[in-house]
Amino acid sequence: MQIASFAIFCFATSCSAEPLTALQQLGKDLFNDSSLSNPPGQSCASCHSATLAFTGNSGSAVTAVAQGSTADKHGNRNVPTIMYMAFSPPFSIAAAKNEKGEMEYTPTGGLFWDGRANTLADQVHGPLLNPLEMNNTGMEMIATKLRSGPNFSQYESVFGKAAGGDATLVMSNIGTAIAAFESSETFAPFTSKFDNYLQGKAQLTAQETAGFELFKDPQKGNCISCHVGDVKSQNPKDWLFTDFTYDNLGVPRNSEIPANANSAIFDEGLCQREGLQTLLPAGADLASFCGAFKVPTLRNIELTAPYFHNGKFNDLKDAVAFYVRRDTNPEQWYPKLSDGKIQKFDDTKLAAQANVNTSEVPYDRKPGEQPRLTEAEISSIVAFLKTLTDKALQ
Repeated sequence: MQIASFAIFCFATSCSAEPLTALQQLGKDLFNDSSLSNPPGQSCASCHSATLAFTGNSGSAVTAVAQGSTADKHGNRNVPTIMYMAFSPPFSIAAAKNEKGEMEYTPTGGLFWDGRANTLADQVHGPLLNPLEMNNTGMEMIATKLRSGPNFSQYESVFGKAAGGDATLVMSNIGTAIAAFESSETFAPFTSKFDNYLQGKAQLTAQETAGFELFKDPQKGNCISCHVGDVKSQNPKDWLFTDFTYDNLGVPRNSEIPANANSAIFDEGLCQREGLQTLLPAGADLASFCGAFKVPTLRNIELTAPYFHNGKFNDLKDAVAFYVRRDTNPEQWYPKLSDGKIQKFDDTKLAAQANVNTSEVPYDRKPGEQPRLTEAEISSIVAFLKTLTDKALQ
């Protein structure tokens, strides 16, 4: 008799078990299959470890970016969490007039930092074929590996005997299976202290409560403007802590990333997304999206260091402090030039620096002005953010 596979989720006072379907179990096994890389040895789980809220760097000596299937290759961006990403809508750009009657264009959704994959199944294909990651040269190589690998009989059991012949179909089915696993409760358990607080099963400490209020306050942290939640709802699914939009924060350059050794190279984020030009509404300027990256969920943020698309900050408090003091104390974050001036927004091309968000709270400050938050208030927000860690991962 075959024993069903279960994903176990522990709440404050009890545990529940949700069995994985046959398709999800296949997806889980393929997610952990290290025979699918070239050379063999790297799986999806190598860069998306369950203990790190499905982030990681595959044992890379460079903290900010993952090592590829060969030790001489590294990615260019920090590995984002997969948790709660099943809720991300497909990529789109909305057009609407602002209060001044001007047209504004808001990109939303998709997967990866630049939204280049519309679905979880599409997202799976990227790392498998990326020469900096799993390094397969084409779909036929992946299909051949699957046919000789440990999960092929299971694959045929789910998709049928005829599903292993065509490489395009194999690739599609691998994406479908892994996406099914990534859509399971394993990746969205909603078991944090905050979730229990919403449902009246836990109480926040005084510091956590203060942090939550600062998080929501439009004149203080204003974090909720992008890391959204429905203040009228006690349903955890209304608190994903991201609106899935894109923003340019002018994050400092990370010199540890190998690609950044070339000072002429800049990661321009969304405007480098393949095919973006064809998706732009009439009147939208491609250059206006340069330097923008997707707003990540803050769920499990305690576990997902390093932070931002380039992994510049390893400490959560430093990441929050950067938001707060980026503009009041730029000397803390950016290098000093030979003439004594601070090279602000040093990881953003000069032409795109006008795109950096400098209008919203808490970015609306100037050098010498008081930051929107004190050091103690920053600590309170960090304390609140730690309530977003799922107990299934603790």
